Amino acid sequence: MASADTPGQPHYHGHRQRLRKRFLDGGADALPDYELLELLLFLGIPQRDVKPLAKTLLALFGDFRGVLTADLDALIAVGGIKENAACAIKIVAAAAERLARQEVIDRPVLSSWDKLIDYCRIHMAHLHREQFDLLFLDRRNALIAAETQQKGTVDQTPVYPREVVKRALELNASAIIMVHNHPSGDPSPSRADIEITRQVRDAAKGVAITLHDHLIIGRTGHCSFKALGLI
Repeated sequence: MASADTPGQPHYHGHRQRLRKRFLDGGADALPDYELLELLLFLGIPQRDVKPLAKTLLALFGDFRGVLTADLDALIAVGGIKENAACAIKIVAAAAERLARQEVIDRPVLSSWDKLIDYCRIHMAHLHREQFDLLFLDRRNALIAAETQQKGTVDQTPVYPREVVKRALELNASAIIMVHNHPSGDPSPSRADIEITRQVRDAAKGVAITLHDHLIIGRTGHCSFKALGLI
């Protein structure tokens, strides 16, 4: 049936126009999560009412962040989501991560610690497998590089202290921060986490490189080895 607002067009055309106007006038805060997700789905699904699909995605993946960070294959497995729509979602996720990264790169980490944590959470809080990253700092404690060193299984990632130190020397880094995620969601350190941190700290100390911290990122928060007195 044609919309009363726009004769001869499907009813969702008028809804899309109104939603875009609300976003342009009031920004993202003017829209609940499902409507913001609708706007995103418009990019990949031009000829369909996507409100039910937006609500389905939020229910399946938990929240807006969960939708953006879902695996591409998991998104495509949802009825109604094709490659175009899934790609649009992942592009927004990649853009958000890049923006967060630019907030901390080349800046002293101690004066932008909250932004650094935000970047780490966007980058890995919702990964389904463990991943080990290194953040390399210069003499001013400014972040000069952030790199993924290893990817592991659902509950462990191999870490090699010699490789950590080797890469730090290649980048002429003066300090490092270790970061990895716990797919279980609980950021509490394990005995293995504590032991490998000590091994990396001692190896780095031997070549005058400081291990500033080891951050564990979970869906429910994060923990800092330095704050816990483990470094």
